[in-house]
Amino acid sequence: MIAVVVSRADHASEHIGEHLLDLAEWTEREDASRPDGEGGGGYYRTDGVELREFDALHLDVEDAAAAFDDPDLLLFASRHSGETGPLLTGHFTGNFGHAEYGGTEGDLARACPNAQARLLSAFDEHAPEGYEVGMECTHHGPSRVGVPSMFVELGSGEEEWSDPDGARAVARAILDLRGVAPHRERQLVGFGGGHYVPRFERVVRETDWAVGHVAADWCLESLGDPAKRRDTVRQAFERSDADHALVEGDHPGLTAVVEDLGYRVVSETWVRETTGVPLDLAGDLEAALTHVDDGLRFGDLADERRSFSVVDLPAELLDDASGVDHERAREAVAGHALAYETTDGGSRVAGRAAVRDRDDYDRIVDELAAVVAEKYDAVERADGAVVAHETAFDPAKARKLGVPEGPAFGKLSNGQAVEVDGETIVPEAVHSERTHRFPV
Repeated sequence: MIAVVVSRADHASEHIGEHLLDLAEWTEREDASRPDGEGGGGYYRTDGVELREFDALHLDVEDAAAAFDDPDLLLFASRHSGETGPLLTGHFTGNFGHAEYGGTEGDLARACPNAQARLLSAFDEHAPEGYEVGMECTHHGPSRVGVPSMFVELGSGEEEWSDPDGARAVARAILDLRGVAPHRERQLVGFGGGHYVPRFERVVRETDWAVGHVAADWCLESLGDPAKRRDTVRQAFERSDADHALVEGDHPGLTAVVEDLGYRVVSETWVRETTGVPLDLAGDLEAALTHVDDGLRFGDLADERRSFSVVDLPAELLDDASGVDHERAREAVAGHALAYETTDGGSRVAGRAAVRDRDDYDRIVDELAAVVAEKYDAVERADGAVVAHETAFDPAKARKLGVPEGPAFGKLSNGQAVEVDGETIVPEAVHSERTHRFPV
C-alpha cells in the first residue's frame, strides 16, 4: 500500500491532495488514536492508497509511516521551490551533512529507487505543456520515515503551486505508483555533480539501473571527510539497497572509503554495458577476459547465465573484415559471443571472446568470411584457414611491359586498357592471381 502525506502548511500539497481525492473513489475513515494534526482524525482510503493530513511541513514529520496501516511506500506530496520554472520532480530525503532543514545530521531515510524510476515515466506521461520533469539529489528532512519514501513535487513557484493542471499531473503520477515495488535488482548510489543530477537521471531513463541516494557536490562538502563519516556513506548504500556507486568528478578519498566498505565503484560505461546482462555472468566474463572499462563488450548471447569458454579471435581475418565493413564485422562477433574484447575506446573488436562452444566460434568465422568475400573473387574455408583468392593488378607486370607509373597504372588497376608506344595493353595482361590465408 502507498501512504500519501499531505501537509496543511503547504498549499501545493493540499492542492495535490484535492486532485487525488477527485481522481479516485475514496472511503473516508476516522482515526481517534492520533491527533488530527499528526495524521489522525479523518483520513482517506482507496484501492492501494491511504491519504492522511499533517499540520507540519513534510520535512519536519518524522516517522510518518507510523500513522498509516502498514504501508510499503510513503510519498510526500509537496511543493518544489526554486528558480527552475514549471517542474515536476522527485527526490529522497536525509542529510549527508548538516541538518538545516529537518531530519538529523548525517542520517538518511530509506530510498525507493524503483518507484522513483517509475515516477519519472509517470511524470513524462502526465506533465502539462511547458513543464519539465527531473530528479534531484538527496536533501532536507525527514531522516526517519519508517518505510522507503520520496518527495513527489510540484514546482517551482506560486503560479505552479496553484495550477490545477500541474497538481492533477502530480496526483495522477502518485496513483500510477500503485503496485510498484520500492526496489529492483539493479540500483546504485550516486556521488558528485549538481543538485538536479542529469547524469543519474540519464542512467534511470536509458538503462535498467535505478538510482538511490545521490550526494551532489554540495552534499559532499557538507559531509566533510568521508573517512570520518563512514557511517553516513554506508547508509547511502544500505538505505538505497545498493551495492554499486557511480561517482561524478574526482573524489579519491570517497572512492577509497566506498571500496573499503565493500561496495564497488563503477563507470557510466559499465552501467550501460551491463544493462540486460546478468550481473553474476558479467562478473565472470570480466574475470575471464578484461574489464568493461578496459574494452570488454557484451554480445547478444549474454542474456542469461550460461557456461562459456574463451577463444582467440582470428586477428588477420577480423582486421580484413573490419576494413571491408566495420559494423558487419562487429556484428559477426557480437551475434555469436557472450562477450568480446575491443580496442580504441570500445569501437574496434580485437583480442579474445567468450563463446558457448566451438560451433559459435565457427559461426563467427563464417560470418567474417562472408564479409571479406565482398573484396575477393572467391573465399573458402580449408585446412584451418579462410582462403581468399583474387585476380589483381600486378605493378611488376605493368612495368615489364613498359607501362609508366601514374595515371596508366590507375586505369589498368580499374580495368581499363591503355596505350604504350602505340601498343594496347589490356588489364588481363597485367593481372596476377593472389591467394590470402587467414588462420582460424
